[in-house]
Amino acid sequence: MGQRGSAVLEWLAGRLRPWPRPTVPAPGRPPGPAGSPCFTADFSSTRQWVAGRSWAYPGGGPTNPGDNKLDHLVTDPEYSRDGVFRATRRPDGDWDTGLLTTEGSPDGFTLRTGDVLETRVKLPTGLGAWPAIWTWRDGGNEIDVFEYHPDNPGVLELSNHVRGGGLAYAHPSVRPGAWVALKVEFRARTVVWWVNGIRVFADGTGVGRDWSASLIVNLSVSSGRYHPAPDPVTSALSYQVDFLRVHRSRS
Repeated sequence: MGQRGSAVLEWLAGRLRPWPRPTVPAPGRPPGPAGSPCFTADFSSTRQWVAGRSWAYPGGGPTNPGDNKLDHLVTDPEYSRDGVFRATRRPDGDWDTGLLTTEGSPDGFTLRTGDVLETRVKLPTGLGAWPAIWTWRDGGNEIDVFEYHPDNPGVLELSNHVRGGGLAYAHPSVRPGAWVALKVEFRARTVVWWVNGIRVFADGTGVGRDWSASLIVNLSVSSGRYHPAPDPVTSALSYQVDFLRVHRSRS
């Protein structure tokens, strides 16, 4: 999702070799909270979140065409601060887009090894929408909690860019406009994804013992290289994040 591009997108396009074989996840329920939440997202908080800027974009933004994005990041609170992440077409062909990150915020929250993130999102419906929740630090440390493209309506993209591994998760519950619950365990030796209460993928590679990263929540707009750009008549796109929280073990 950052400057290196989405390896999952390229894999789906047949441009990379398949991911290494993952460990087979066991069925069961999501793990319970690992203690009280250490982070509960308040998207309106200027202490928790910085709007419209991220070092995952060249120079901190506002654009990132090299990652096949039409984004033009904006600080306007209407684009992100109510939990609805929006994008609107600009006269120059780019799109004003909403992005929030904990990177550089006064609170400076970072995820670390052992944390468990849970969230619930409403997927977008319009072609060209590219929602994501992901992590970033110092040019890397990227884990994609999810990415989604409505032209692949039944597929969530789940990926580990730290040590490799990913899954294009296909299921009838994944569709444009659907609410999807996600849980991700950032373990040292394996990252585990749960979707709607089902353990769907364990990458078998993990993040390592000393991993840490900031959070990013945003809506990008595809340029058309790997996924269609928005229809010419489309002027606005959006998706919603109902909640986002992180649990941390007491150890």
